[in-house]
Amino acid sequence: MDLRSHLEDLIPEQQERLKKLKKEHGNVQLGNITVDMVIGGMRGMTGLLWETSLLDPDEGIRFRGLSIPECQKVLPAAFPEGEPLPEGLLWLLLTGKVPTKDQVNALSKDLRTRASVPDHVYKAINALPVTAHPMTQFTTGVMALQVQSEFQKAYEKGISKAKFWEPTYEDALNLIAQVPVVAAFVYRRIYKGGQVIPADDSLDYGANFSHMLGFDSKKMQELMRLYVTIHTDHEGGNVSAHTAHLVASALSDPYLSFAAALNGLAGPLHGLANQEVLLWIKNVVEECGENITTDQLKDYVWKTLNSGKVVPGFGHGVLRKTDPRYTCQREFALKHLPEDPLFQLVSKLYEVVPPILTELGKVKNPWPNVDAHSGVLLNHFGLTEARYYTVLFGVSRSIGICSQLIWDRALGLPLERPKSVTMELLENHCKKAALTSKA
Repeated sequence: MDLRSHLEDLIPEQQERLKKLKKEHGNVQLGNITVDMVIGGMRGMTGLLWETSLLDPDEGIRFRGLSIPECQKVLPAAFPEGEPLPEGLLWLLLTGKVPTKDQVNALSKDLRTRASVPDHVYKAINALPVTAHPMTQFTTGVMALQVQSEFQKAYEKGISKAKFWEPTYEDALNLIAQVPVVAAFVYRRIYKGGQVIPADDSLDYGANFSHMLGFDSKKMQELMRLYVTIHTDHEGGNVSAHTAHLVASALSDPYLSFAAALNGLAGPLHGLANQEVLLWIKNVVEECGENITTDQLKDYVWKTLNSGKVVPGFGHGVLRKTDPRYTCQREFALKHLPEDPLFQLVSKLYEVVPPILTELGKVKNPWPNVDAHSGVLLNHFGLTEARYYTVLFGVSRSIGICSQLIWDRALGLPLERPKSVTMELLENHCKKAALTSKA
């Protein structure tokens, strides 16, 4: 039943696999780097090993080879036909294998034993103004947790590189277990007068998080299981995942690495987008009413675009079709809240926005992404505070980031240090290339 024991068996096998790959195929080219890639933020440039998930532009995300619908089908749930338990996805990400319900229950129990948060963490958060953004307070709490890092203690004492993964594993599971507690404290501090709700040890990870936030309905618990599961990982190139990998490559411990990732997640071009979507949708309702017609909605979308703004929740840096994470949330809404006015508005946006963005001609992907839907679901069940939504994203992303970080240490991945160039070098290179092509 023990997750760590499974990793102890898997790691030597994967270390040999990587060693063989590097020795036999290290010189094989993966593609050509263009000037556009260098100037454009390395977009599309293959340059990072990330084992836990892979993002295909057409298929969407696959967790260890499994699509979201497949994960919903095979991962253990709290009850038959229910949403997958996040603990099950954690097991899958770490081992590449679908766990049994008993294994998931054992992991859930292990996480509960690790979830105690020291008092100094709450004091650090309480030192901030209550008006500070929830992500600022959340990241402060994660940084305060860092003093308990097992990796830092082991490194200072002296530890073999071959065993780096072991204290990293302890930090990673401790962190995954503690972030819902910290996140719930932030929510209750800002929005509920500081009335903290203690954990319920009879509940699983997702349901317990919902409970600590103050939402005990069975449907909200199911939504939280789904939300945490689908937001865990999105391969390694996104800002939060890449930031964690970069910082951890300097042998910073999981707490420092994850806190850095959260600061990237807090940006409006990444995780903060889920906040922006609901605020924009509520603005639509305020100006046009809940019973907005399709033509009125088209006019509002054009008004947004013509003002130089984007329609939040549409488009993606990699995907070229509707985000599967959007689709599974839509299916959840159709099952549990089909009459919700904001959900019906989201459905209309699904019909209206893609054709407009296609007509605009500047968008490679006019389809909705994960952020287009999550806020409406949370709002329906009473979690209406949009400024807090990115914290939920952060709790979920801890599972994917920490899973990969354990493998970074196990595989001995090196310090990340890409080469940068100046505009002058690019200009000179392009001039030489032009002369060579003419010759």
